[in-house]
Amino acid sequence: QVQLVESGGGLVQPGGSLRLSCAASGVTFSSYAMYWYRQAPGKEREFIAIITNPGATTYAGSVKGRFTISRDNAKNTVYLQMNSLKPEDTAVYYCRAQSLNREYWGQGTQVTVSS
Repeated sequence: QVQLVESGGGLVQPGGSLRLSCAASGVTFSSYAMYWYRQAPGKEREFIAIITNPGATTYAGSVKGRFTISRDNAKNTVYLQMNSLKPEDTAVYYCRAQSLNREYWGQGTQVTVSS
């Protein structure tokens, strides 16, 4: 079975940092480009970042300079380091794996930025 499991979400104060993880199983991880998306209440799902193999990255303008995506193929895991967090970063964050004609989504992890 293919499974993507996000973790690391929680409550953080504005200006704080958080690191999300997405662990993949049941796939040849290195064959997939990995993405992070987020969705806030009442809003559409938003692209955040992509990392290919061996590691080219692209970021949405809303997070560029604050977030960093990385991957560890040996651990089948993709990360999202989030710094200088703002209340508008509050959302459910989702991991996505894409390869050829296959894609998979995780269930998401909640990030809340509030005082």
